[in-house]
Amino acid sequence: MTPVSVFLSVLFFTLLGMAYVKGYDAVKRRSPENLVQFYLIMATIRMVLVATVVALYVVFSTDREKTIEFAAMFIIMYAIMMVVTLTMRH
Repeated sequence: MTPVSVFLSVLFFTLLGMAYVKGYDAVKRRSPENLVQFYLIMATIRMVLVATVVALYVVFSTDREKTIEFAAMFIIMYAIMMVVTLTMRH
């Protein structure tokens, strides 16, 4: 696994986390009754984006071992992000 792929993965999840926090704060301020819908929409968007990134890496990668390492790392990072999101209190 290259340092560039690790850096880009961390950047990807950082941007997703920031989007979630900013969106959560905005929805909570304007219409708190829609927080459940916001969470479900963001969870769907995150899942689709993660699956898309992993699928693109699998399609365009030539090294099977690096592909497996990347997919495992990305899915573990996704799981950690979901745990943090579910336990975070605003």
